[in-house]
Amino acid sequence: MKNWIEHIELESQTIKLIPLKLSHKEDLVEAASDGKLWELWFTSVPSNDSINQYISNALKQKDKGIEYPFAVFHKPTNTIIGSTRFYNIQPEHRRLEIGYTWYAKTYQKTRVNTECKFLLLQYAFETLNCIAVQFLTNFYNHLSRVAIARLGARQDGVLRNHRLMPDGSCRDTVVFSITDYEWSSIKKSLKDKLKSN
Repeated sequence: MKNWIEHIELESQTIKLIPLKLSHKEDLVEAASDGKLWELWFTSVPSNDSINQYISNALKQKDKGIEYPFAVFHKPTNTIIGSTRFYNIQPEHRRLEIGYTWYAKTYQKTRVNTECKFLLLQYAFETLNCIAVQFLTNFYNHLSRVAIARLGARQDGVLRNHRLMPDGSCRDTVVFSITDYEWSSIKKSLKDKLKSN
């Protein structure tokens, strides 16, 4: 089956989402070093030791058509500041998930996340004609949960003991979603947030 997403770059006022490449590894490690994000136990951010595998796995999933990973390029500073992706891509059901999102600490709690999510949601609903977009996060990742809810996504529930973590513990996963009939109102809300930032 032909990949639902072939080649895209998405751009806003300060952000450009570009297809992830192996050549981005040094920039991504530098971004993750801002806050030593790989030390956060409830999320998965690459370190210098894991960056090759991180990108390799993402590109393998992209080749299969089930993920589309991006590097987040910050235009004002001309730097890569993080990563995000479409994943669990299901063209037969016209739905996908947005996740694996992280930004250098300097850019957290700024307009960056709103801009990135606006670009991804607009593409999902207006180009791919998705009927739903999901967001999953660790129950203990409170900042992520707040950020997702702030977008206008609704919490669908909690998947208990959903995944095994590298240390052997079980992860409870909080599931949020936005549906196609909600998109027009959420789009207006996100535009309003970006105007005020």
